[in-house]
Amino acid sequence: MNKPMNVIVLCTGRCGSVTFIKAAKHISNFSAGHESRSHMTGNARFAYPIKHIEADNRLSWLLGRLDEVIGDSAFYVHLQRDLIDTARSFAKRHDRGIMKAYKTDILMRSEIKNTNTDVLDYCIDYCNTVNSNIKLFLKDKTHKMDFHLETAERDFANFWEAIDAKGDYPNGLSEWKNNYNAS
Repeated sequence: MNKPMNVIVLCTGRCGSVTFIKAAKHISNFSAGHESRSHMTGNARFAYPIKHIEADNRLSWLLGRLDEVIGDSAFYVHLQRDLIDTARSFAKRHDRGIMKAYKTDILMRSEIKNTNTDVLDYCIDYCNTVNSNIKLFLKDKTHKMDFHLETAERDFANFWEAIDAKGDYPNGLSEWKNNYNAS
């Protein structure tokens, strides 16, 4: 079976995507980037170099277009972290970024006022929504894997083998001991 040329890491955010790319940068037969084309629109948004690993939580909102442009030709990683830990991390940033957009523009069209809904509940809802979108997108993809932050060392070994990575595996693996982009 032919190995896909690129790797796309899909996730909610706040789940280890920066660390994933730090580890992937130790792979010599792939380039690696974190949100490297997030400022682009149209097909340029998905024009990754050949043999590239990309992690970008914003792709979870572009899955239809990702399917049209890249489809089943990539290896997909669904990067996940414990739901409550992820939601708590988002709750620390609930007044900006995707959480603010999710609460005030995606779910509702105005600032949330006089509601009994806890910030953590919005964050859990966001995580469940994104993870469900990713699972639906991946259901017919040939080359994919689930990758959990809690089992990153084991999952990184499986990932390394699945994409036939070359390079400095020990240093790539050691990146999982670091905590990058912590809230």
